[in-house]
Amino acid sequence: MKYTFLAGLLVSLPLSVHAQEPEQTSDDTRTFTIADFEQFAPRSALDMVRQIPGFSISQSDGQRGFGQAQENVLINGQRISSKSTGVREVLSRIPATNVEQIELVEGASLDIPGLSGQVANVIATANGISGTWTYRQRYRENLPPALDWFEVSVNGQNGALGWTLGVETEPNRGASAGREDVFENFSNGVGELVRYREEEFTFIADFVNLNGSLNWKPANGHIANLNAEYNLWEPDQRETTSTFSPDGTLLSQSVFQFKENEWNSEISGDYELDLGPGRFKLIGLQRNEHSPTRAKFFGANIDGTELVNQIADSTTDESESILRGEYNLTGANNSDWQFSLEGAFNSLENEQQRFRGDTFDSVTEIPGNPGVRVEEKRAEAFITHGRQLTKDLRLQASLGAEQSEIMSESADVTQTRTFTRPKGSASLAWTVNDKTNINASIERQVGQLNFFDFVSNVDLNRGDDNTGNVDIVPDQRWRLGVEVERDFGSWGAVTAEVFGEQIEDLIDLVPIFDQGTPPRPIGEGPGNIDDASRYGIEIDGTFKFDNLGWKGAQLEYEVFAQDTFLDDPLTGETRDFNGRTIYFYELNFRHDIPNTDWAWGLNYEKFEEAPVFRRDARRFFIQPQGFSWAFIEHKDIFGMTGSIFYANLLDSDDDFQRIQYAPDRNGQIVQIEDRSRNFGGILTLRLQGSF
Repeated sequence: MKYTFLAGLLVSLPLSVHAQEPEQTSDDTRTFTIADFEQFAPRSALDMVRQIPGFSISQSDGQRGFGQAQENVLINGQRISSKSTGVREVLSRIPATNVEQIELVEGASLDIPGLSGQVANVIATANGISGTWTYRQRYRENLPPALDWFEVSVNGQNGALGWTLGVETEPNRGASAGREDVFENFSNGVGELVRYREEEFTFIADFVNLNGSLNWKPANGHIANLNAEYNLWEPDQRETTSTFSPDGTLLSQSVFQFKENEWNSEISGDYELDLGPGRFKLIGLQRNEHSPTRAKFFGANIDGTELVNQIADSTTDESESILRGEYNLTGANNSDWQFSLEGAFNSLENEQQRFRGDTFDSVTEIPGNPGVRVEEKRAEAFITHGRQLTKDLRLQASLGAEQSEIMSESADVTQTRTFTRPKGSASLAWTVNDKTNINASIERQVGQLNFFDFVSNVDLNRGDDNTGNVDIVPDQRWRLGVEVERDFGSWGAVTAEVFGEQIEDLIDLVPIFDQGTPPRPIGEGPGNIDDASRYGIEIDGTFKFDNLGWKGAQLEYEVFAQDTFLDDPLTGETRDFNGRTIYFYELNFRHDIPNTDWAWGLNYEKFEEAPVFRRDARRFFIQPQGFSWAFIEHKDIFGMTGSIFYANLLDSDDDFQRIQYAPDRNGQIVQIEDRSRNFGGILTLRLQGSF
């Protein structure tokens, strides 16, 4: 799980804390302006949206094309026609002073398939030249400081043409160290300590992003958007291990290294105009990625025996092309129709080389690593209809289907498969009163393929190799959800959703067999499981303490819990999905001190994940203490906002356990690796501004 922690510098000037209730429009849409967020001194639209009570930004995760919406933020009533740039990035580039208002509307009232529940529509305009910027520094133990961490975005408007240019750098730094005990020779459930390892891990990565956009809105009602992005991602991971006998005698030493030199590019755009009785919109996207990687493992016993020197090189090229057309009609009685067609072409090409050496000075290539190419051609058609059933009840229904052709080629073997799958959704939005909304939805979804599941890969460090599976297909699922939104006015707000999913062809780790008679197991890797299900609840809320006499104080909370079920393809027992979150919660307290420019806060978060089940092993990862951080902020340092942030207040550890079985998980425990690593404190300074 990835966490991002922000912070920065400080100094002081007075600012009164003022929190007014948002305007309630006649159609029960909650509307916010910059005045509603005055106490937070927002610099960008992101700072504003983050503080909407009871609202949490959701981002698409592996979205299949543009057909079904997942992100719950619109910009000027429009979805973002990009997949590489997320909602948070776009919002951070809009100065708060350019935001006219934010409308919190019901997704079912929009002509966007699959969008239900709360949606934030950010209405923003630019006049002249404006922009936002953020500069950060981060300091961690045993690592070089991250000093070149900044983001700058400049917006301009010249008549009907608006533009944005941005640059972002984000150096990533991570380190941990600790001991791993290895137990074997189990008797009565108790193992014998046979050796232990002292390990040190470092992760240093650099990320650079260049982005730009054009927006054209002439007087004839046409709307055009063009977006471009290019980024570099260069991680460098290193793990050193010293192995000792139980009495402390040094036995062996090893080093694992992983490097990548990845670039990504994306160009996307859309054009919208009146056509006949309705409005037509054309959306296009082209995304490319080039990812060469090198993994290296070398080590030996102290006496020079059992020397290991291995290298695994991999080069992957991915591309995605999407063309989508939408035609929208507005009917009587507040009804609307959308007719859409979408075509997509996705491809991945991977080449691998493996090397082994008998000395540390030279290696020899190991033959037998054929390349893999995967392609998917996909087309889908949808009809979406929204209608006001009563004054307080609105229906949105969407019906469609997709056809896809998947081609995989490896070792001169080509396989082509064609599928046709129904898709669609229906949602009801009920305005119970001016404070309460209930949304119910049912969806038929088709998941997005990860083409890396077709590619075999090796783990030189842990030995957890995965066999590529050319027979894999996208999952399909029925999803039922009920969401309740409650606005408590000056007390805050809360949104809660319960959901359930019935899944066909879930992608999980499974045994991989050859084509012999009878088939023989040749490894394990991603594969489809016929039947699975999951059920869960998610709560997002804000509680304000003003009515209790603690002016300017609030608590934001997020709770997520789920239970997942599948029949293990190896043991037949019912278990969780591999590595999925069982629960996660976060408490974020903030106090903006009245009549000052100062604010401070505390955060605590904790999670638990299901084990990763492999053919002969079970792995657990936990953070037993949870994670906590604190900040102090000043909101007017010569017109800028500065913060100081210190993370890991609880001196948390990352704990890991691997249980090894023989011959597989149906057999006996033969080894347990028990590891605990500490990663120390994290100090971050942040300075924000807008112009």
